[in-house]
Amino acid sequence: MNIIFLGPPGIGKGTHAEIVSKKHGIPRISTGEILREEIKKRTDLGKEAKTYMDTGGLVPDELVIDIFRERIGREDCRKGFILDGFPRTVTQAEELERITHIDFVLNLVAPHRVIIERITGRLTCRKCGAIYHAKNIRPKSEGVCDTCGGELYQREDQKEEAVEKRLELYEKRTKPLIEYYQRKGILKDVNVEGGKGEVSERIGREINDFIKSMGI
Repeated sequence: MNIIFLGPPGIGKGTHAEIVSKKHGIPRISTGEILREEIKKRTDLGKEAKTYMDTGGLVPDELVIDIFRERIGREDCRKGFILDGFPRTVTQAEELERITHIDFVLNLVAPHRVIIERITGRLTCRKCGAIYHAKNIRPKSEGVCDTCGGELYQREDQKEEAVEKRLELYEKRTKPLIEYYQRKGILKDVNVEGGKGEVSERIGREINDFIKSMGI
């Protein structure tokens, strides 16, 4: 079962993809994590990706596809995998199809105001990187990390002006991709407004319905 999780920044792709990963025993694969792993292991692909990332450039589609090809060829992907936030463009989707088959695409959606609130409310610990939220995951002491006592701060890319730009770019780049998978008849929208448990149940129902329809 090969699944793609789509959705704008801050909507909860990683959180819910991880829940599905544990439940069904298939790995969650995200672009950022896979690039960091290749760089840490100092592979040829990792070294090449690092040259782009160190200068603030975008890693070319061809290189990202090569990295994904290697990753999904590993033993833990034998029963399937979950792609978290990839592909991001139709070009990437077409390249991906040349190396693997995608069964199901979950497109996480929520009102604009909900996404803005989720991202702009995030607070990050300067020391350990722990994530909090001004409304939903509050620290015991304001501005202080519960785990290490480090200072909590708001990242520049999580301020409202930056978030608006990120969402605008996502909409521009990804709308054609959503239409691409809709035409293939494998995309399902899931509204992620509400609590984590409630949303997880919605996603679980969609995946179970898909599994039943395919006789998996």
